[in-house]
Amino acid sequence: MEHPAAGPLAGIRVIELGNLIAAPFAARLMAEFGAEVIKVEAPGEGDPLRKWRKLHEGTSLWWYLQSRNKKSVAVNMRLPEGQEVVRRLVRDADVLIENFRPGTLERWGLGWEALKAINPNLVMVRISGFGQDGPYRERPGFGAVGEAMGGMRFTTGEPDRPPARTGISIGDSLAALHAVMGALMALLAIKSGRGAGQVVDVSLYESVFNMMESLVPEYDLFDFVRARSGGSLPGIAPSNSYPTAEGSYVIVAGNGDGIFKRLMTAIGREDLANDPRLASNDGRVRHVEEIDGVIAGWTSRHSLDEVTAALDAAEVPNGRIYSVADIVADPQFLSRDMILPSTLPDGTQVKMPGIVPKLSDTPGGVSWLGPKLGEHTAPVLASLGYSAEEIEALVAGGAVAKADAASGDAA
Repeated sequence: MEHPAAGPLAGIRVIELGNLIAAPFAARLMAEFGAEVIKVEAPGEGDPLRKWRKLHEGTSLWWYLQSRNKKSVAVNMRLPEGQEVVRRLVRDADVLIENFRPGTLERWGLGWEALKAINPNLVMVRISGFGQDGPYRERPGFGAVGEAMGGMRFTTGEPDRPPARTGISIGDSLAALHAVMGALMALLAIKSGRGAGQVVDVSLYESVFNMMESLVPEYDLFDFVRARSGGSLPGIAPSNSYPTAEGSYVIVAGNGDGIFKRLMTAIGREDLANDPRLASNDGRVRHVEEIDGVIAGWTSRHSLDEVTAALDAAEVPNGRIYSVADIVADPQFLSRDMILPSTLPDGTQVKMPGIVPKLSDTPGGVSWLGPKLGEHTAPVLASLGYSAEEIEALVAGGAVAKADAASGDAA
């Protein structure tokens, strides 16, 4: 089983000590673009994500996606012998990504100071709920908490309803994207000869907070507290979801000055297209309820197909609200290889998401789906200099586990 060699991160070795979402998603992105990612999991059950959401033959479909192109090494980091395995992995690593609660790795002798002494050029990406310092550092932090503290939950949902959440783990995913961005910036400094290893400190709440646009200065200068606004985009008009004749909804973003004129003309309201009150965004915001009412009145008299056809012809940004069934059948997704046919270990065919972003010369790719627990323990340890006898002794002592070839279970 060969790792993709053409990706832009080929030759970069990443050690993943994370579980569930944030750190594993960050490592997955690097693996898809050529990095050798060695995922360290606890013997026994491994990453809990293996049992999250929908399971096929006892293994999560999310796991197969989240851990594609990774190697699984089962190591008990609570034992000294397991800690030594991690230290050996770090010797030749470029990046280590972890999402334990701050202080956990230090208790195992695997904190930054210890690892920096082994490898001064190591980039250590640390993802946590609240960061590596501050009064909240030791609190357990999940993505939902980060979304709430970062300001996203307060602004999500209908105005007369309790705060809502998106249907995905957006806080964890945003932290993962910031983690990759930080890791690549730190690697660039090293590879260009302008720096040594360093810590990339990523918190869930700060990753969400970084997405909150002008929330703070608006509050500071105007005492304005942005709150829930349903499907509209506050302070930008018109941009909302509108009902169609068959009861579905369409997204219409007519918030550019020229776009607004084309939108009003397309729906037969030339009077509003040429209304000086509505010539710029600040004026439209003051009259947003009137505008939304006019647009909704028009969309509700037409089918979704009629609405999108008319707005496409007028070059007004619009779109239907896709379900996953729409996604997997859509020609745009298919033409850009965003739906990849994949094969599970038992031969079952399954569709998986494609690779983002698209690189013209060094694209990412998928060589294999998420591995069995401990599938790569023996070959990885052998590459670190462990003899076959030493590996068997580590297995016997519970410091590591390797996958049984017949069953796929770590033994």
